[in-house]
Amino acid sequence: MADSIKSMTPAQKKDLRKKSWSFLWRSWAIQASWNYERQMNMGFLWGIAPTLNKLYSKPEDLEKKKAAYQRHMAFYNCTPQTSSFVLGLAASMEEQYAKDPSSIDPESINAVKSSLMGPLSGVGDSFFQGTIRILAFSLGINLARQGSILGPILAMIISIIPSFAVTYWGGQFGYTAGKKYLKVLTGGGLMSRVMYLVNIVGLMVIGAMIASMIGITTPIKMGAAFNLQKTLDSIFPQMIPLAFTFLMYWMLRKKINTGWILLFCIGGGILLSVLGIFK
Repeated sequence: MADSIKSMTPAQKKDLRKKSWSFLWRSWAIQASWNYERQMNMGFLWGIAPTLNKLYSKPEDLEKKKAAYQRHMAFYNCTPQTSSFVLGLAASMEEQYAKDPSSIDPESINAVKSSLMGPLSGVGDSFFQGTIRILAFSLGINLARQGSILGPILAMIISIIPSFAVTYWGGQFGYTAGKKYLKVLTGGGLMSRVMYLVNIVGLMVIGAMIASMIGITTPIKMGAAFNLQKTLDSIFPQMIPLAFTFLMYWMLRKKINTGWILLFCIGGGILLSVLGIFK
């Protein structure tokens, strides 16, 4: 990254700093519009909107801007501090696509986002939520119990410094690395193969999220010998959550209002639970 920055002109360095600050502030605010359907998608769109507005600023580019906005309305969920890296990478891919639409499949941008969500969330949540926050507030609470005003101040400082560093430099690294490697991939004809692998990883991440986030099981048993849940798991683990996910997908494809889908889930869940079919 350092070599690529050194080769930039002063104007390019100034633009990179501006982008890095934008990725930082907008990553920290990414959950301001969190929703249960697509989670942080609105926050991510807000984060990449300055890039899209700059790329498609002409009136004749309005349809392209609409398509780009729609593209980034897809499901997104990642640790805010590590989201700056994804924002930077996605921004570099959007710039490459706007420059040469034939070099990148626009759907590959969301495929890259999906493939990065899981690993970056695992690392980010463990580091910031499971380590830094506990360390910072453990020290802060001990000082606060002794009546020292340094307690809350120290807790905030220890929390903010690594968060700031990772978010700022992560966004910059994502953007510069994306620029560098996109040139290699598009120039060498490797993009299609890389995107194929990225799509596989993205599908694996989404599949793992279905298995971990949707907890539907059945308590149905017949005597001591037959347990329906164990039988289903022996045939296809997490079969019920997967079937439920496909049902939701089918309802969305049929353009059923999300309000009715929500009522169906709540009402159906209560009814099937009362009947002893699901738990």
